[in-house]
Amino acid sequence: VQLQASGGGLVQAGGSLRLSCVASGRTFSAYVMGWFRQAPGKEREFVAAIGRSGTTTYDADSVKGRFTISRNTAKNTVYLQMDSPKPEDTAVYYCAASTLVSSLISHYSDYRKYDYWGKGTQVTVSS
Repeated sequence: VQLQASGGGLVQAGGSLRLSCVASGRTFSAYVMGWFRQAPGKEREFVAAIGRSGTTTYDADSVKGRFTISRNTAKNTVYLQMDSPKPEDTAVYYCAASTLVSSLISHYSDYRKYDYWGKGTQVTVSS
């Protein structure tokens, strides 16, 4: 599967931004989807994951209550709605797809569980 993320840009703290990631190739519903981010000089960090049916999600504590992950199977797209972003959310954001089958959505916070990665999209939050 190929993943293409978009929607990044410059946003003011307290504003909102929505990232999109379109998947092409195999059946979109076969994958658990996740968002990760990486800031300069820092390690890759888990942001959020969503199950195959879209009914189960898991968020990092750092974004809980502010960011929302969702997916639209008809459009083969996963979204990350970023509300009230903070300057510390500035990073390159990556979407990823996992073929792993696990009963715990929290397992997908580990980047090693993902098989496919898209090119990142830069998000810069100004104070």
